[in-house]
Amino acid sequence: MTGVALPAPGLPMAVPQEGLPARVRIHEVGARDGLQNEKSTVPTEVKAEFIRRLAEAGLTTIEATSFVHPKWVPQLADAERLMPLVSGLGVRLPVLVPNERGLERALALGVREVAVFGSVTESFAKANLNRTVDESLAMFEPVVAKARQAGARVRGYLSMCFGDPWEGAVPVPQVVAVARRLADLGCQELSLGDTIGVATPGHVAALLTALGEAGLGPERLAVHFHDTYGQALANTLAALRHGVATVDASAGGLGGCPYARSATGNLATEDLVWMLNGLGIDTGVDLTRLTATSVWMAEQLGRPSPSRTVRALSHEESS
Repeated sequence: MTGVALPAPGLPMAVPQEGLPARVRIHEVGARDGLQNEKSTVPTEVKAEFIRRLAEAGLTTIEATSFVHPKWVPQLADAERLMPLVSGLGVRLPVLVPNERGLERALALGVREVAVFGSVTESFAKANLNRTVDESLAMFEPVVAKARQAGARVRGYLSMCFGDPWEGAVPVPQVVAVARRLADLGCQELSLGDTIGVATPGHVAALLTALGEAGLGPERLAVHFHDTYGQALANTLAALRHGVATVDASAGGLGGCPYARSATGNLATEDLVWMLNGLGIDTGVDLTRLTATSVWMAEQLGRPSPSRTVRALSHEESS
């Protein structure tokens, strides 16, 4: 815990609000989404240690890696070597699987939770998957079916839910239609991605209301916000008020979006935990241990964490 200060006694003061979940499950994405765009290869042992420290800090769902072809994401080419190093931690370790081959590789290692990554816009589907939205859903259909047959839990990511760098604002009915199709394929959880960080609270509320009217209630949903315009926590609070109790976040704010130059990455897990602590919402996460983990990881990457909470709690070290 060297270099990480405890918050002043009693801070943040817990002041609960009515209508919010009593507990939030944080879906930690730092080890996969946070590291996948790093230019320098992060050693497998460092990734494993990162995941181990995240688990020791109390995170119970840690997205570990992606079973994508190494040609497309070289940083995650070590998936087969990484998973055996972390499989005994006693936490949920979902992985991304882009196709049937990726699923087979994951299942062969005993993976019990997988995710597919889709788009609600044609432009991003073409850029990211080289397919139309319809073609990408057709590709996911056997993946989801085989995963479910194998007893694995399946999450569906929906990117560009609030805005697209080529198409601009994304109509709410368009998002609902793709979400409904992923759910009908068999995805048990849907993560709504604000990929370029342009969402605002009213937009979040409108989308969640429309999804509920389409039979996709908050128990089926997670939210995944980027903090490009400083809106991630406000958007998260809007989602909590609609009953969403699963929030994606990245330790230390690792990660970024290549489609928005000003993007500052994913919502930092520490910033999220600070807010939830102040609302009296249980996460099971030890903020001091988590901050120490992010300080350690920042040292491995050779740059400071963008998380405001990490910077505040490690102020003595950096001053």
